[in-house]
Amino acid sequence: MEEKEIHLVKKISKELGLTYKELAEEIGYSESNLRKSVSDNRVTKQLKKSIELYLRTIELEKKIEDVEQIKVLLQRFISPTIQ
Repeated sequence: MEEKEIHLVKKISKELGLTYKELAEEIGYSESNLRKSVSDNRVTKQLKKSIELYLRTIELEKKIEDVEQIKVLLQRFISPTIQ
């Protein structure tokens, strides 16, 4: 197992400011299973994939927010309020 996989859970929890319990809830794991993976220094393929998909979801949600902000700005530019 690669070194980066062993510390994946700790790293992601810290980067996102989530407790193990919160991270576990977000990826569909129990807190005890997540903690066991950390204490055993063992990241299963399923756990790794769950974390990757969760990170991708966060990334896509941010992109959606950016697009929504751009839409608002374009609407203001195209149809300025007459004063």
